[in-house]
Order: sequence, then C-alpha cells, then structure tokens
Amino acid sequence: MLDIVIEARNAAISRDMKVKRILPFRLRRMVGPFIFLDHAGPITDAIAPVSGMDVLPHPHIGLSTVSYLFGGKVTHRDSLGVEQVILPGEVNWMTAGRGIAHSERFEDPSALAGGLEMIQTWVALPEKNEEDAPGFDNYTPDRLPVFTDTGVWMRLIAGNAYGLQSNVKTHSPLFYLHVELQQGARFGLPKEHRERGFYIVRGSISLSGVTYSQGKMLVFSKGVDPVIVAEEKTTLLLLGGEPLGERFIWWNFVSSRKERIEQAKEDWKQGRIILPPNDNKVFIPLPDDKSKPAPEPLS
Repeated sequence: MLDIVIEARNAAISRDMKVKRILPFRLRRMVGPFIFLDHAGPITDAIAPVSGMDVLPHPHIGLSTVSYLFGGKVTHRDSLGVEQVILPGEVNWMTAGRGIAHSERFEDPSALAGGLEMIQTWVALPEKNEEDAPGFDNYTPDRLPVFTDTGVWMRLIAGNAYGLQSNVKTHSPLFYLHVELQQGARFGLPKEHRERGFYIVRGSISLSGVTYSQGKMLVFSKGVDPVIVAEEKTTLLLLGGEPLGERFIWWNFVSSRKERIEQAKEDWKQGRIILPPNDNKVFIPLPDDKSKPAPEPLS
C-alpha cells in the first residue's frame, strides 16, 4: 500500500538559495538509509551577486552527502583539501564519518546558465561506519549505468536496481535513480529493497486513478508493486533501501547516539572539525541550542 505522501516544504540554506525540503518529515524520518532530501531550483533568473547563494563552510558527521545536478554548476571544497566543480549528471559523494566540513560555492556567473537545479540527499551510515575517516569521490556520467526502454530513460546514481549495479561506493544496501518518463509511459518500483519511494521533480503521474504532481514524494510498503503512469513528460528520483534503525538528527549532524551529536556540537564550537584549507576565512557558527524548532539543516 501507499504508506505516505510527503509534500515538499520551503526552506533556505543560504541568503539567496531557497530549496524544497522533503526529508526528514515528522511522520517519516527516513526511507531506507536516506534521511534528508533537498531540491534546489530550477533557478533561471540572474541573482546579483551570485555569491548570495553560497553555502559557507559547515560541518557533518555520521552521513554521506550526495549531490546531483540537473543543470548549472557548483564548486565543492572540503576539509580534505578537495576542490571539485560538479556538473549535471555527475555525483559528488562525500562521506563525513567522524567529521568533515565543506562549502558549496557559485563563483562562476555561468553557474546559472541554462538554469541551476540540484538535488542533495544525505545517506545515514551504518553504526560500524559512523566513525570512519571522511572521504570524497566524484563520479562522471560515463561511470553510471543507463537503461532505456519505450518512453523510459533512467540513470542509476547509486546502489542496485532493475538488474543494474552502480560503481558508486556505498556503505549499505540502497538504490537511487534519476528517471525520465515520456507521456503515457508506465513504470514500476524495484522489488529488491524493503523501503522504496519516489520524488516527483517535475511533471505528474497517476497511481490507481489518482494524480500526483511535482513536489511530492510517495513512499510504499514492501511487496506493493505500484504501476506509475506518466500524465506528461515527467522526471522522478527513486530512492530507498534497507533501514538502518533509529537515527538522531540535529542541524547537520546525524548519529545513532544522542551523546555523539552533543560531542559534534562542541567539536564545531571549539574548532576541532577542520575547515576546508582553501575556504577557511568564514564559516557558519553553531546555531543556538535553545532554538525551537531545531535548526534547519544545511546541505
């Protein structure tokens, strides 16, 4: 059965960068290991200066951030000294582990050329990997499996689904796909994972006679095999996998232990999480612990 329909909420991750936030949701914190989903854009109008969209250096623990672009470009810098411009169709997979800081900058005015549109998800780490050393990988589109059928195009961003296996390094069983459907195309979810859902990036689909439009995420029970029909040209993100158990989330920190999040707060305040060496002049301070509701996460 259809477990829940999640409606995207508006949030801001920098002065001029507004996003649609889907996960976490109060009635559904995670889908498989995915604990966070933001959709930025599309932004087509010139913003002056473009730096107003920058997300300044900020910390993470206990998760992997996964950035995927439909359009534009973003410069990533992190504590490891990595500097990577991500382009459409590429995957930036940054594993925070025991702690990392990173920034996302829009330094090139051409970042908005053709429209900037980005998806960022967070994948919680299994308990045994929560304190791993941080790491970063960029995967170009030619390294990601693509499948086509009548009215269907899909790219496997990470994990395994429909007999495809991605080269992207993950820490637990999951799937993450970019799917393009032509009007009238029929599509189903992969069956090999316990928790499954899809987010409608643009367009609309019908399911059992009910129409759902962009900005909604639908989550399903295992054993349910919905038939998704594209009402128009539609872009979907499919994701899910095996659940990891309870996770706590505060600001940009995710952990299986509340006390570990308290430690991360203190580590950031005391400067024990290193700033990116090539972006260390400014950073986002720890939000007020007493703020209600809890501070909005940053990407």
